[in-house]
Amino acid sequence: MSDVVNLNKFRKRKAREQAAKRADANRRKHGRTKAERNTESRLRRQAEQRLAQHHLQTPATHAEALDVSTEQSGTEDESTPSS
Repeated sequence: MSDVVNLNKFRKRKAREQAAKRADANRRKHGRTKAERNTESRLRRQAEQRLAQHHLQTPATHAEALDVSTEQSGTEDESTPSS
């Protein structure tokens, strides 16, 4: 005689195995190693720093410089005595 097989357990085990195979294929297709992610992050930071070094002035600094220069020129005019 043959052994009795629980079909529910058989189906669940088969589904788990297929899911594991599908997950493994997706990892190979889409996944990256931690070293690859770190390398990409490092390269992105370096590119951003290189770009920032080429800026003459940041917009906020430029606006502050304009405000300071207008204030200084205004105070110089007021301090000169008008005789």
